[in-house]
Amino acid sequence: MTDDSSTDIPHILVVDDDKRLRELLRKYLAEQGFRVTVATDAADARRKLEGIVFDLIVLDIMMPGESGLDLTRSLRESNEVPVLLLTAMAEPEDRVAGLEVGADDYLPKPFEPRELVLRLRRILRRVAAEPPATRREVRFGSFSFDLDRRSLRRGGQEIRLTAGEADLLAALAAAPGQALSREILGQQARVTPGGGSADPNGGSRMVDVQMTRLRRKIEADPRFPRYLQTVRGRGYMLQPD
Repeated sequence: MTDDSSTDIPHILVVDDDKRLRELLRKYLAEQGFRVTVATDAADARRKLEGIVFDLIVLDIMMPGESGLDLTRSLRESNEVPVLLLTAMAEPEDRVAGLEVGADDYLPKPFEPRELVLRLRRILRRVAAEPPATRREVRFGSFSFDLDRRSLRRGGQEIRLTAGEADLLAALAAAPGQALSREILGQQARVTPGGGSADPNGGSRMVDVQMTRLRRKIEADPRFPRYLQTVRGRGYMLQPD
């Protein structure tokens, strides 16, 4: 659990293989009041996304390996974080391709940094203005969990979750007050052992490990959980107030 008081400041992930541009954006956006994390390519971005919930991604299209378009398309399968694409290709069909895979905006290179900031702020205002009904949120105690963004907050404070913890909490939050077996949780939260483990209990143990970690971040006393309850003989349950 983090005590960072800056969690209300928009957190931007900048993904670009051009070191010079990446560092210029990191410095400039920080000067404009954003929190900034940088990634060198799509693989690095995926690693960052596993542990941090970002408010917006600035993503270069042309990168070695997985392109920005491919990463955006993949993110849209389970993540609604806004994406602004950067590219040296300014043809209309390129912009359409970006929007078709789920990007929120598109800015051709070279660009004026002030225009980038204006576009980022416009996207963030739009997201903040979305009606509450468009967001699936479960509240328990002083916590709120956004099922779409898989982000956990306590008041205005963001609590960092690993991908496995977020998946497990999402599975439980999708059915509050209902007991889910370890087998079902292992399937929904994708924490079953990879590679065809010969151990039939491996998935259950992984669920137990993730549950232990979640309780440490949520429960006042993990030994006597209030919200993440064990239901004897049935599995686990998220018990809201």
